[in-house]
Amino acid sequence: MTDTAIKMDMAGRLSRNLALLQPGAVVTLDMATPAGQRGKFRSTFIGYSPKNYVLVQYPDGSKLGNFSQYITQGLGVTVRGLIEGHEGAVVAFVSNVKQTIQIPSRIIVLEFPREVSLQNLRSSMRIETYIKAKIKVKEEYWSSVISDISVTGCQLMVNNGEQLTLSAEQKMEVTIEDFQGLKNLKLEAEICNSKMQADGISLGVKFSDSSKIEVTKLLQQAVISPH
Repeated sequence: MTDTAIKMDMAGRLSRNLALLQPGAVVTLDMATPAGQRGKFRSTFIGYSPKNYVLVQYPDGSKLGNFSQYITQGLGVTVRGLIEGHEGAVVAFVSNVKQTIQIPSRIIVLEFPREVSLQNLRSSMRIETYIKAKIKVKEEYWSSVISDISVTGCQLMVNNGEQLTLSAEQKMEVTIEDFQGLKNLKLEAEICNSKMQADGISLGVKFSDSSKIEVTKLLQQAVISPH
């Protein structure tokens, strides 16, 4: 196969993967300033021109705050969005800001990506997040925060959890009371490890097979959460 044919095939595959994202789909823009400040903001996928550019809606100004000053040419952006009709699958790509436009609405023009990946949430994909949760251990309830999550388990931070008496493989229940429209989502899990921190205790937990449907729902919302 010639170099030209290879480039055409790659461009076609990139376009096919991008085409899985429907116009109007919710995406997150994960950005980092030159000084290393991270920002993750919700946006809307508008569309793309093959080999030329990708268009996304400019995030809500009230959520951006001072970060808006950094959204200029050359800023690196990671875009993630759920694929409609493919439960548990995500389109993700890395690009740079080409320019921003004001008319007909505020839009970010991104360079056409060199690679567009399809990620299956049912694999070991781990997502950093901030989800408030309530855990139940030995009939006692504790407030906690999920700091990262995958289909198999998550990391929980329990403030003031020093009094928790824990053992490996101990059963527990994680309840998400309200997150991105999900209400009272209950996940069965068991403790894999625990580690004392300055402000509480960090728990590594493994989800039970019986909770996979609920975990997938939570992962789908975590992907497009701005936190």
